Amino acid sequence: MGSLRVLLLGASMGAGHDAVSGELARRLRARGAATELCDVLTLLPPGTGPALRAFYRGTVRHAPALYAAIYALFLSPGDGHRPGSAPLAATARGRLLRRVRAFRPDLLVPTFHLAAQITGRLRAEGVLSVPASVFVTDFAVHRGWLHPGNDLYVCLTAQGAEAARAATGRPAAVSGPVVAPEFHRVAGPHPHAPEQGPPPVLLSTGAWGVGTRTVRTARLLAAHGCRPVLLCGRDERLRRRAARVPGAVALGWTDDMAGLMGAARLLVDNAAGQTAVQALAAGVPVLAWRPLPGHGRDGARSMAAAGLSTYAHDPDDLLAGVRQLLRPGPVRTGQVERGRAAFVADAAELLTRPLG
Repeated sequence: MGSLRVLLLGASMGAGHDAVSGELARRLRARGAATELCDVLTLLPPGTGPALRAFYRGTVRHAPALYAAIYALFLSPGDGHRPGSAPLAATARGRLLRRVRAFRPDLLVPTFHLAAQITGRLRAEGVLSVPASVFVTDFAVHRGWLHPGNDLYVCLTAQGAEAARAATGRPAAVSGPVVAPEFHRVAGPHPHAPEQGPPPVLLSTGAWGVGTRTVRTARLLAAHGCRPVLLCGRDERLRRRAARVPGAVALGWTDDMAGLMGAARLLVDNAAGQTAVQALAAGVPVLAWRPLPGHGRDGARSMAAAGLSTYAHDPDDLLAGVRQLLRPGPVRTGQVERGRAAFVADAAELLTRPLG
């Protein structure tokens, strides 16, 4: 692989897609490849990328029903003609082709659905000669990921790979999630984990601090014998509100997620995204609660259907799931074992296999 050059196309939408691109780049460099990371939002017309990010963040935070409707119209699986992202993808054509000419890659790897639409479109038109192998970061493979112009899909689960094959007619493989190696090395309590007292339960809100009634959930868990640890991302207002919950710990942005996973007994998650798969690698059970609309809800359901998490539908479900997953026994052990077994192959190796 010493001469291989790989252009990875991520997106600065939260932190998950960038984390996947960065870890894939690290693995590829370890195998002797040259890599370059590209934020696909910078390929759009000036101002469009930041506006798209701000609109997505604003709707998810303040108008979740609107985002759910947009997702259902543009991205959710289903038959029949519906509008897609082709017009937006077309605006990135020139800038991507210039990046390709400058870097001269042998392979493009989209890790964001809009990037997959851009590469698929250009491959189908015959103007992009470089193969495109897509790494799908979502458990639910929605329409935005799927374009028959791409050469390969690498997915988190067998169900996702089957969906990609059926929709595009292209090869699809299963690697499981991509996380940094320190999460796989987590073994035993973090040095700062309490030796006794209520079990620490992480509540994830992503890089933007997005969630529904997260502080109320922390109060509920604290009232039922847990120590909620709220991961508030970069939302300082949420962190201040969460810090007022008796018995809770409120954290802002942190670079020590592996350490926190080592301290935790359970993750209460709302996105089935990168934090959830980091928990799988670390052997921390995942309980889905009040997932984000659209892809978050579909992803949480797909993750639970694969046996990798527990989905709570109401507060009674939540508390029952917490009790089961905190208690040593077959429910907790089974989910932890299935989570660690989800990492079936090295995505970097699958993405760079010769096609055909």
